[in-house]
Amino acid sequence: MEELAPGLHRWTARHPEWIEDHEPGSPADWPQAVGCVAYAAPGALVLIDPLIVEDRWAPLDALVERADRPVAVLTTMRFHARSRDAVAERYGAELSSHREPPPAGVRRIPIEGADESMVWLEEPRALVPGDRLLGDEAGGLRICPQSWLRYLPEPPSADELRAALRPLLELPVEMVLASHWDPVLRDGREAIRRAIEAR
Repeated sequence: MEELAPGLHRWTARHPEWIEDHEPGSPADWPQAVGCVAYAAPGALVLIDPLIVEDRWAPLDALVERADRPVAVLTTMRFHARSRDAVAERYGAELSSHREPPPAGVRRIPIEGADESMVWLEEPRALVPGDRLLGDEAGGLRICPQSWLRYLPEPPSADELRAALRPLLELPVEMVLASHWDPVLRDGREAIRRAIEAR
């Protein structure tokens, strides 16, 4: 578990549903280790898309104890349930749906037509996306492959997804804590702009 800013932590865990022999660009094309975020907001320790595997609870147990505040669990999208229920049971956490207001200092950013609600952490100026913004394996970001949207009844085109992501540029984003591949830890807004404008 790495502390990225005061009260802001990120860790990775090996996803048990990862497929080794996946086709590049397919919906299964993502790395085995996925990112999870913890943020000590003023009134709650917010856990975003948490995943705990092989009973490795100790680092999160210690973080919850140090935070000494209620725990709230948020997910960015329906496929990221991960260890949400186990975390809620262990810590007596509140499961916050997309329709309920998140704790103070935290905002949800719905991505129009993309079946995702990113999480904006105001004080550290960190954006936590689910699947629509990914690390690009070169220190920046990219938008998800079109194949990742096929399950939607009316999947947006690449241009429509770029348009849906454009309002993110109104935020003073410093960090983008992507779930898949590496996070961007500075100049996040510029990394988002580049991802949107890449062709």
